[in-house]
Order: sequence, then C-alpha cells, then structure tokens
Amino acid sequence: MTFRMTHSTAVVLHALAAGDAHGFRLMEATGLAGGTVYPALRRLEAAELAQSYWEEPEAARDRGRPARKYYGITETGTAALDAAAARYRLLRHSAAPEPSRS
Repeated sequence: MTFRMTHSTAVVLHALAAGDAHGFRLMEATGLAGGTVYPALRRLEAAELAQSYWEEPEAARDRGRPARKYYGITETGTAALDAAAARYRLLRHSAAPEPSRS
C-alpha cells in the first residue's frame, strides 16, 4: 500500500518535526481541527512515519490531569517530510512550529 501524503497530513508531520507533542498541542501549532489532526496522526502511525507513547501516569497525576498520548516523527517520517516539502511549497519556506512544553 502506498501512503498518500495530503497537505493537512504534511502540516501535522511538519509540526512533529519540532518535537514530540500531544494532540491538542498539534492542533494549536497547526491551526487544524481535531477531526483533521487525529485521523492524520493515525495515518502517519500506520505508515510508520510517526510513533506514539503514553506519558508516565505519575507525571500526569502530579500535574492533576490524565496521562497524555504523545507523538513523534520517525526517521522514515523525516524523509517523507522532505519529499512533502518539495511538493507543498509552503512547508519548504516555513520553520517547524516551536513546541511549547506543558
């Protein structure tokens, strides 16, 4: 199966290039709605362009919230992002959004 990189998926992957982030942070960084970001993350994971992991429950509990699922870009994802930047000109000229740590 060939992975088809849509513009919105490329934008999410571009945001992941700035560092691991949870879904809400990616929504803030990209300006995309959750109904776009989360399906894109599932597609990126299925294609092994991104990977996810859960935050340690104790760290979340210390902050008074549930554990968050974080996503990060893989080496294959970095190569795919380079190819997407060639296809989508705006990605070429924009820096990856800075992740905020919270």
